[in-house]
Amino acid sequence: MSENNTPKKSNIHNQATYTVGQMLERGQSLFDKSGLYFGHGTDNSWDEAVYLLSFVLELSPDADRAILENTLTEQQQKEIEDLFARRISERIPAPYLTGRAWFCGLPFNVDERVIIPRSPIAELIMTGFHPWCVSEPGRILDLCTGSGCIGIACAYAFEQAAVVLSDISPEALEVTAGNIEFHKLGYRVSAVESDLFENLKGQQFDLIVSNPPYVDADDFASMPDEYSHEPELALASGDDGLDFTRRLLNQASDHLTEQGVLVVEVGNSWIALEQAFPTVPFLWLEFEEGDGGVFLLTREQLVEHRESFQ
Repeated sequence: MSENNTPKKSNIHNQATYTVGQMLERGQSLFDKSGLYFGHGTDNSWDEAVYLLSFVLELSPDADRAILENTLTEQQQKEIEDLFARRISERIPAPYLTGRAWFCGLPFNVDERVIIPRSPIAELIMTGFHPWCVSEPGRILDLCTGSGCIGIACAYAFEQAAVVLSDISPEALEVTAGNIEFHKLGYRVSAVESDLFENLKGQQFDLIVSNPPYVDADDFASMPDEYSHEPELALASGDDGLDFTRRLLNQASDHLTEQGVLVVEVGNSWIALEQAFPTVPFLWLEFEEGDGGVFLLTREQLVEHRESFQ
C-alpha cells in the first residue's frame, strides 16, 4: 500500500469508526510524534502502520489498494489501536507484536528468542548467489540461524540442496524447528545446536552463510530501545564486534568443499574487519537497497590466508 494513494483524510475524531486508510493515517501520525525507531522490517511510520494493520486484517503484502476504502469493524479497530499503543508505549518492534516476520517474501514465526529477520543477504538468496556459486550448492549451512530464515530461504532457492541450520542458543532453535515445520521442509532441512562448528565436525558444505553477532561495544551501548527486546547473544560480539567472526574465519575452510564459498554479514564492523586483516581480499557485496557490510571469501582464499586468522 502506497502512502500516496490513501483516501483524503476526513474528521475521524467525530466518527464512530475508521476506514482502513484513515486508520493508517492515524497510525502514521501517532508513530511520527512518538520518536519510534524503525529498522525491524520497515523503515518509516507509514509502513509500520501498514504492517500492524495488515496483521489484524490478515492482508497479504500485495493486497489491493481498494481495501483502503473499507470501513473497520469495532473489533478490528480496537485490535489495531491496541497494537499501535503497545508499539509506542513498550517500544516493541512490530514483528514481535505480531509474531510474524517476512524474509525473501516468505513468512516466519518470530519472538524474543531470536532477532528479527532483516539481513541484506536476502537479496543474494533471491538471485541464487549468482555469479559466485559456480554450480548449485548441494549442501548449505546457515550459521547463527536464529529463526532459520536465511537457511530456509536458501532451501526454497536451491530445491535439491540439503540445508543445516545451526545456532548456539537452544531457545532460538525452538523457533527454528517451528519454522522448519511451518514450511514443511523437514525432509531436507535440519537444525543442530552448536557453538560455531563444534557439533559439525567432519561436515563440509558448498555454501556457508552467516549473519552472526557483530555489534561492537560502543554501538551496543547506544542502540535504540527497540533492540533491547532482541537477544543480546545474537547482537553483541566483543569490543570491536568481531569476536565470533575471527573464530569463523579461522575454522571455515575446514568445512567448505573445494569450490565452497563463505558469505558473512558484519554490518558496521566491516571497517574493523578490514583493519584487523589488511591483507585478506574481502569481496564486499553491493545491494540495490543500499545495505552493506556483507563479505564473500572462497575456500581457496581462506586457506591462502589461514595464518592471518590464527
